[in-house]
Amino acid sequence: MKHRVVGAVMTADVVTATPGTPFKRITELLARHGISGLPVVDDDDKVLGVVSESDLLNHQAHQDPGAGRRPLSRTARHRADAAEARTAGELMTAPAVTVQALDSVPRAARTMVEHRVQRLPVLDEEDRLVGIVTRRDLLGVFLRPDAEIRAEVIDDVLVRALWIPPDTVTVTVTDGVVTLTGRVERSTDIPIALRMAGRVEGVVAVVDRLTARLDDTRLRPEEPALLHGIGDLWWLHGR
Repeated sequence: MKHRVVGAVMTADVVTATPGTPFKRITELLARHGISGLPVVDDDDKVLGVVSESDLLNHQAHQDPGAGRRPLSRTARHRADAAEARTAGELMTAPAVTVQALDSVPRAARTMVEHRVQRLPVLDEEDRLVGIVTRRDLLGVFLRPDAEIRAEVIDDVLVRALWIPPDTVTVTVTDGVVTLTGRVERSTDIPIALRMAGRVEGVVAVVDRLTARLDDTRLRPEEPALLHGIGDLWWLHGR
């Protein structure tokens, strides 16, 4: 299965700031381009950090004269330094969470979720900025046509990976939801088929309506039947 890479969905024309870009100029850039954050780069297009609306609002929040009289949490005390910030280099969150242009879309999505960020600067092989990818860009993969998803599930998952004849399993796709119906040879093929179908780009969910002729879940690992037909995908059992 081939996943689309980040470079195919990113925005290449990136709005950036330098460490010396002043607060007011940053707000102007965000408003003019309708974006919520931008990378801060050096003279060599290396990403130093990211400054976002949250960073700017944090600065403004600590301009409140009464803020100093209220007890601050550890996080608030740490961020209180933003009250003195005046430039992108002082306001930005660093280091920046980034991805490579050749990283897969699922990998970028995991990075975004793990770090709780809304955008990721995209770097080339020399770690220079070449684009930016947002949550909306990544969600665009779910616009993939159902017919295209169905063809990949049949060709790449059933036939090429699991060696399952296409006439033994019926694949239907509706609004990104894949339903597998039919009878396969071994019961151990079922969870692998479901897992692999779920990893096809654009799949929202997988419905299991599969049965098996042979229950091989109790066979010893050395039994040939356990491995026959799944090639080097045995490691998927442990995931």
